[in-house]
Order: sequence, then C-alpha cells, then structure tokens
Amino acid sequence: MAKNQNKISTSKLGRAGKLIGTGAKIGSNYLKYYAKSLVDGENARKELDEDNAKDVYETLNNLKGGPLKVAQMLSMGVDILPKAYTNEFSKAQNNVVPLSYPLVMKTFKKYLKKYPEDIFDTFTKQATNAASIGQVHKGTIDNKTYAVKVQYPGVADSLQSDLKIVKPLATQLLGLESHQIEPYMVEVEAKLLEETDYILEVKQSIELSEACQHIERLKFPKYYPELSAPRIITMDWMEGVSLTEWLKTNPSQEDRNRLGQTLWNFYQFQIHTLHKMHADPHPGNFIITNENEIAVIDFGCVKSLPLDFYTSYIKLLQPDFLENPSKMEGILLELELLHPDDNTREKEMVLEIFNTMYSMISLPLYATSFNFDDDEYFKKLFETGEQFSKNKEMKKVSARGSKHFIYFNRTYFGLYQLLHEMKANINTRSSIEENMG
Repeated sequence: MAKNQNKISTSKLGRAGKLIGTGAKIGSNYLKYYAKSLVDGENARKELDEDNAKDVYETLNNLKGGPLKVAQMLSMGVDILPKAYTNEFSKAQNNVVPLSYPLVMKTFKKYLKKYPEDIFDTFTKQATNAASIGQVHKGTIDNKTYAVKVQYPGVADSLQSDLKIVKPLATQLLGLESHQIEPYMVEVEAKLLEETDYILEVKQSIELSEACQHIERLKFPKYYPELSAPRIITMDWMEGVSLTEWLKTNPSQEDRNRLGQTLWNFYQFQIHTLHKMHADPHPGNFIITNENEIAVIDFGCVKSLPLDFYTSYIKLLQPDFLENPSKMEGILLELELLHPDDNTREKEMVLEIFNTMYSMISLPLYATSFNFDDDEYFKKLFETGEQFSKNKEMKKVSARGSKHFIYFNRTYFGLYQLLHEMKANINTRSSIEENMG
C-alpha cells in the first residue's frame, strides 16, 4: 500500500486550484511536445500522453471522490482514450493512495460518535484497500472479522462543484462539445451522489444480495446497519483474494469457465429479472473465496433500468433484428440513437456505426456459447471503436442514445473485459432466455 495521504482538499476553492494547477502542467507538457515533435513526432506524442496522464491522475488521486471516479470509468473504455491514459487511470480501481488514520478517526467520531477503538476490539490503522470514494479497514469484535469502508472527507459535499470543474477536461479528452455530453453528465452526477450515500448502499446491498442468493457459486457479505452510517459501512470480511490476484495463480480452465459462468448468470438475472444491475464491474469489486466462489463486495453503484428502456433494449435481442431495417430504425428512435430531425447523412452515419459495432458487440448475446479468450474478437472490437472515434465527421454523431446507456454500456463493457481477463468459455444465450422468462 502506498504512503498515506495526510490531508485532502475539501473547499471548492482548494479543489479548483488543484485542477487549475494541473492545467498549467499540461500546458508545459505541450510546450515540450512541440519542441520534440520537430525531431521525433511519434515518440514525442507518446511522451506527451504519458506525461499528461500522470499529471492528471496525480491530481485526481489527491482529490479523490467524483474526479477520481470519472477516471476509473474512463479507464474501463480502452477504445476511448489513448493507452497512456487508460493505463494510468486504471490505478483508480484498486491502487489509490489511502488517507492517514487521524482522518479516519475524525469520520468515525463525526458519524458514529465514537472512535474505531471504542467500537471494535481491533482495528487496522492502515487501510487494506483504497479506491476512488472510500477506503477499507479490517476490524474485529469477539473474534469476528469485519470489513469497514470509510468515505473520504468532503467527497459528497464537493461532488457537484468537482464535476463542473472536471467537465471541460472530460470534453477535451473525449474530443466532444460541451452540449453533447451535458445530458450524460447529469446522469453521472446523479449516480455518483448515490454512491456517496452509504445508507443507500447498505439498503441496496441487502436487497440485491438477498435476491441473488440462489445463483450458484455466488456469495455476499452480511451488512450491519447498526455499525454503519452515512459515510461508514460495516460488513463481513470475505476471506479470499481479488479477482486479479486469483488470475495470477493460473487457475484451471474449468475454474475459469465455472466462475465466468457465475458472473454472466449474475448479470443476466439482474438485467432481465430485477431490471437493475451492479454497474461497477471492475476486478476490485469481486473476491474469489477460499471455497472457489465469487463474493460481490460493493453495491455502491446500482443502475435501475426503466421499463421503457428495458422494453426497447430486449427488442435488440430478437434474432431477426438486423434483418429488418424499418423495424431497426424504429427501435433506434426509441433508444434515442436516431433523432426524428436527422438529415440523410446523419442517419447514414448513425446506422453505419450502429450496424458495425452492434454486429460485433452482440455476438456473445446471440451465440449458444462464447469464448471470451478470443483475442482477435477484442482486438477487432477495440480497433473498430478507435477508428470511429478518430473520424471527425462521425464523432459529430457519437454522443447519442438514451442517458441510461451510460451505465448500461459501462456494465456490459466491464463484464466483457472481466470475462476476457478470465479467459472464460461460457454458455451465454441460454442464461438470457431463461431470465427473460
């Protein structure tokens, strides 16, 4: 675990100053780039991306909260940003500098009116894990071990002002106009505010874990509302290793397939039966237990799917969907991927992008089984996405679709990535059909 962070900016002015300072660093990096590009343009651009990514991430890491969460989300879209950024931003998943213990004590005293030592028999002063919004400590009471998640000070209070400051940076990195991402920023802000509400997270965690208890090889910690608060969550400590660490042990293909199937079934049940989803599928949120089962340890980000959105989405899963152009256009209008006032060229571009990308993305959804260890499939998927993102004409129609796609697509993309890392070969279509009823 990295060296602790002893203080965190909580005022709007202080946090804004951090980001403005980063902007100055980026400007300096560009000056170096212009000089080097005259000699070696390709390597100069690579160095620019690496320098900018490190400077941006360092600032977001110090600020924690919303800005760091946005970095984490961007790191899961490897076809959106240059590789230097995704590599650096991926640290937000499980390699964040933790806050020092006095700040943890201050949070306990404010919300539970006691210090950790007054509640627990033992309590680790060093965080066992630190992420974008909070960090985890280990505590015991009567020889029972708990995981205690403590939110960083000021995260909830500064979230809205943080996102206003981060928005120009996001538009620049994505190469979009401010008005194009405004509806999606509203959705992101709403979900991030929910993630800072630990009372809501405990409620969601209990509800979803109870609803999904029947899924084979899936486990959940028990949550303790009496030991939790608006900025503190106490749950069972789940013995095991992170999904990333488990993969380093070179598990058998049988175990990869079995646990990959568990993850797939977990998400299809949520989407098609519960009409909601655990919308933060990065490796740090899953523990492989000593019994070789998957424990889901974080329900901070849960996306509910409105019935109209879900009804339109399942129309995409009909076998003849791509073979009926007029039917397809009607569904794309429902999903706001096509607009009623689109001119001929705009309509052509949207249909080209959708047909190309959906034909690839939907392969696992239509297939009886799918091998997520297929490197060529993912290479083609990412290269096609990158090709469209670099086309200036097509970029004009890229920021489209219902706001619900933000977390829906993030969830599916994250799930695909997890299964790819697991090299899992699983049954896909049967689980969808079973949960669709």
